[in-house]
Parts: sequence; structure tokens; C-alpha cells
Amino acid sequence: MNRRRPTLLAALTLTAAAALTLSACGSDDDGAAKDSDKIAGADTGSETSAAPSPSETDTAGRPKITFPSDAKNVFEYEKTGNATKDAALADSTLSVNSVDEAIFEGSTDTKALGFYNAESALSDSITYVLGYINKNHTWVGETRYFDYKVSLSGELEAYVTYCSDESKSFIKDKKTGKVKDTPTTADSYVLYHAKLAKNAQGVWQTTDIASTRGSKECQP
Repeated sequence: MNRRRPTLLAALTLTAAAALTLSACGSDDDGAAKDSDKIAGADTGSETSAAPSPSETDTAGRPKITFPSDAKNVFEYEKTGNATKDAALADSTLSVNSVDEAIFEGSTDTKALGFYNAESALSDSITYVLGYINKNHTWVGETRYFDYKVSLSGELEAYVTYCSDESKSFIKDKKTGKVKDTPTTADSYVLYHAKLAKNAQGVWQTTDIASTRGSKECQP
């Protein structure tokens, strides 16, 4: 299903993309022990998630993110054992959730959208959300995010790559209530490259993101 983040999102600079591609493969070589608990995080209603769920993000000054009952994101990754990397990973999932919440709310003025996204990632996310709003669309179902890799560049910059499986999420027309049931194809799988920066409040904001729909790296 081709429902999510098309390639309208800004591409990372060549330098940043290269840094992520080359370093992410060795991102766990710092000797830190991995947490064996897999995170199915931020999937609304999950009780086993170690990552913040949409209803649990209103702590420590962080805005609350809420999803409707018929939509869910599932994030599958293992903790690296490195607190900085794990914080960047967790906030990258909240960046995704913040964009989807804006779609559900039909507004680009949600608190979370500008809290977890900045710079070109924010402007592109606003454009993306407006695409849904202008067509009176939302989405339903479940999107799975997996195969996470993370690397750091100093103390304030991180790069995250991951895949998404959109085969179980579908576009819904808000006016008619009709759900567009499309078949699963190679385009149901998307590869993402994200750049994050830690701000003064300690939040890892997504500042740049690029996507490749139909990536063979993400297909089963």
C-alpha cells in the first residue's frame, strides 16, 4: 500500500547520507551490550512496549500524541545499550508518530509536529500532511517499522536508517468513509534515512529525511 511519506521528503546531503550508510553497519561495535527486549514501541494500546506510546508522551514537557483506535504504528528494534543512541531511536519513532497525529487531527499546528521535527524535515512534513488534508484523507490499519540502524556524529547529531511495511495500512476518505484496499507490492516497503539533532531541551529532533519506496533492502 502506497500510503506513507513519498519521496517529496527532502534528501539528505551527500555527506550526511554517506556518513550514515558507512557508519550505521558498525553502529553497535562500541562494545555495549544489547538489550534483548525487542521494542514494539509506540503502537497505540501496546502494554509490552518499552518505547513511548502515543498516549504516554506528555511527560517531562513532551506533548501528548494520540492515535485513533483504527490506526497503529509498530516500531521493532532492539536497544543498543548506548543511552544516547537509544534516546535518538526513541525520538525518531515519535517524529513518525507526530506526523501521523497531524494527519489524524487534520492540522499542521499540533504541538508534537514541531516538537519532534525541525528544519527541512518539518517543512516537508507539513507539506506531506497538507496533502492528506487537502484530499480529505486519513489512514487506517497498521504500519510496521523495522531493521533500525543508528550511528552518532559527536554528541549532538545522529543518523538513523529503517524500513517500513505499509502492506496493512490503507488510505481512508474522511467524507465517504471508504477505505482504499490496495494490493501489496514492492512499493509497500520503504527505506528511510533520517538525520537527527539534539536540541537544548534534550530532544532528538528529525531535521532531514529521505525515503526510497520499493527498496529491495526492505522487501521480504
